[in-house]
Amino acid sequence: MNTNLIRHHRFAPALILILIGVICGCAAVTNPVAEGIPVRRLPPEVFAESREFDQPIALTLLRQDPPEVYRLAAGDVIGVWIEGIFGDKNLPPPVRVPETGSVPPSLGFPFPVRDNGTVPLPLVDPVKVEGLSLAEAQDKITEAYTVTKKILKPGRESIIVTLVKPRSYRVMVLREDAGGSTFGTTGGYTGGFGAGGSFFTEQRRTAGFALDLPAYENDVLNALTRSGGLPGTDAENEIILERGAAKTQSTFDPSKPGSVDEFINRIQGQSQQTIRIPLRVRPGKELNLTKEDIILNNGDVIYVKARKGEMFYTAGLLPARAFPLPRDRDLDILQALAIVGAPLINGGINANNFTGLLQQSGLGFPSPSQVTVIRKTCTGSQIPILVDVNRAFRDPRERILIQAGDIIVMQSTVKEATAQYLTTNLRFDIFSTLIRQRDLTMTGAGNAP
Repeated sequence: MNTNLIRHHRFAPALILILIGVICGCAAVTNPVAEGIPVRRLPPEVFAESREFDQPIALTLLRQDPPEVYRLAAGDVIGVWIEGIFGDKNLPPPVRVPETGSVPPSLGFPFPVRDNGTVPLPLVDPVKVEGLSLAEAQDKITEAYTVTKKILKPGRESIIVTLVKPRSYRVMVLREDAGGSTFGTTGGYTGGFGAGGSFFTEQRRTAGFALDLPAYENDVLNALTRSGGLPGTDAENEIILERGAAKTQSTFDPSKPGSVDEFINRIQGQSQQTIRIPLRVRPGKELNLTKEDIILNNGDVIYVKARKGEMFYTAGLLPARAFPLPRDRDLDILQALAIVGAPLINGGINANNFTGLLQQSGLGFPSPSQVTVIRKTCTGSQIPILVDVNRAFRDPRERILIQAGDIIVMQSTVKEATAQYLTTNLRFDIFSTLIRQRDLTMTGAGNAP
């Protein structure tokens, strides 16, 4: 009988067992998303839109430029002192020291500027002061008492006009980014290459602020600054301004639990105008934002929404987890795989090795290089995008950008899975056979006469 034929028949059952094990237990063969479209053959509309070209808008666009002098309007309280008209002639004018340091001390008796822009003063008709500076208002009041009514002699009057309390504007600021987003890790994952995986949890709370903004500080930037600062990465890249939505909501109490969410539901559809202010724009794109858009009035509501739904998911040999996408920068496929802890060009390391050794023995343990990105289209369907990880390290065109909702499935190719199977299941038999053959040869040599 032919000894070569006998030798081949001796190894045939082992080869059949290897083949059955590879086919029946290997996800590389049964992978349902392996038949994807290569990245280089995708149409342009499938690619995710880059975020790194967006630039933050200048903060000066969110604040108003204060005038050189303070101009009076309805809601201001001015101090007026007229010698011989108010108080005792022998006593000095009353001095008022404000509680806050933003307004200097004032002299005189307080008089409010009414809605029609006039100040009611004794012995004369109401004086129109709207739009005037304090010096101009003093001249106008002097004219009323010396020229119009001739109560005082011109040139001998003593009249002082100061600002007691500047007008303010009551606005509401509702922020869903008051709470933070936290990251954590967890164990217990025993499949594939990961001994654990990152997961993303959200801990958010909606906070409300009722602000009284002084005149010339009643703008979007001051409202944000006084309610926690500019929106961070947990918030959407826009600010929503609801004009007059809170004029009828006088019962709003930000400190009461649940009142903020209730308030949001009540103001829905009650605003006079909705203005959306983007925080980042494309270079060269015109920003349709005027100074009137960022000035706040009584009853206006600023709404900062939390960023939601910006997640991508992993499966296959990767931990089955959800991970957040960066808000203001791009994340390509290699970066995403690095974030989730995928094996990348580390064929000498076996993450499933329980012996504590980092170096993998045997024929080699190749890293998986087949990745399928399952992406939803604008029509509601989905498309499997095939990425060659090894090619992505050489060709930047293979490094597709990840977008919200993508599912990244990593599997080994059939060749890689076969090599892994041979390494993990046959290395002991092969090397033990070699050792036994070597021992027999040495023993035979030692017993020879």
